[in-house]
Amino acid sequence: NHAGLKDCEVFINNQGSLFQLTEDEFDIIRDLVDTKNIDYEKSLEKTELKPYHFEKDEDQLFISKEQFNKTVDLLRRKKNIILQGAPGVGKTFIAHKVAYQIMGFENPNQVEMVQFHQSYSYEDFIQGLRPGKHKFELRNGIFYDLCKKAQAHPDQQFFIIIDEINRGNLSKIFGELMMLIEADKRKPKFEMRLTYAEPDDEKFYVPKNLYLIGTMNTADRSLAIVDYALRRRFAFVELSPNFDTAFQKFLQDKGVSKELSQHIKNAVGKVNQKIKNDDNLGSGFQIGHSYFCTYNNGITDIEWYQQVLNYEIKPLLEEIWFDDLRTVEDMVQLLAYS
Repeated sequence: NHAGLKDCEVFINNQGSLFQLTEDEFDIIRDLVDTKNIDYEKSLEKTELKPYHFEKDEDQLFISKEQFNKTVDLLRRKKNIILQGAPGVGKTFIAHKVAYQIMGFENPNQVEMVQFHQSYSYEDFIQGLRPGKHKFELRNGIFYDLCKKAQAHPDQQFFIIIDEINRGNLSKIFGELMMLIEADKRKPKFEMRLTYAEPDDEKFYVPKNLYLIGTMNTADRSLAIVDYALRRRFAFVELSPNFDTAFQKFLQDKGVSKELSQHIKNAVGKVNQKIKNDDNLGSGFQIGHSYFCTYNNGITDIEWYQQVLNYEIKPLLEEIWFDDLRTVEDMVQLLAYS
């Protein structure tokens, strides 16, 4: 797209390995290379790196220290994990914290996030042809760029968080990465040519300092099961709703009364047990604690709870028990607080 390169020998006759450049062409190409590298270095300079450790985190994760550390150890070993569970258990939130724990500090420049959907493709994620001003051009996707960044900085850890990973056609999106993302294949000797690469293009591999964290909502009936070939490449961590003492303290610190916080714990616990015991549902359909993390002092705690119950929890129950409205009424009655 750069006008100063339109007559460059590299593009006019790209056969071979040695090309003649004018001084201006050299300056343009060198500037492009430097800019790409310098931009990342500048982003690090502007970022205040705050040390991170789970036990000193002021945010409320509502996950035990043991489970958090096991998840971190699992990611270090496997390189690819999927956090799965019911809606509202904080999967994406915890994914960022796991990345920070491995890094040892909070640096968003080393974490990329993408959300899969039915239209997402290999061309979006890795590499593909895209229309340009005058012709189709080969463009790199977010994962390709992150791999190159990780290869250029082998002393740092990089992470890609894939939200709703099971919403995409995984075999189509990952393509030849099905092999390259395996923990024991993260070496240059396993590099291979990508789908859109020319015969003389460099081959590609996934570096060992790049980690994949997927999140998966197990309650969505519309999604296909993750195929076995990809499932073998990931470790799966189940996250559950947590309404323990720490959660009640969190609510009370935000201004929710002790009585209401205790009611939420007891009532939601009973509803979740009912959901788990339902043969047509199971643990993946439970009510997550994140639904109750939204209180602010603009209204009373009772008014806030009524809004959450009527406009968030009740529609959710009507969806999962769409053929049993009597049970929905019983559950809403159980959750009601006066």
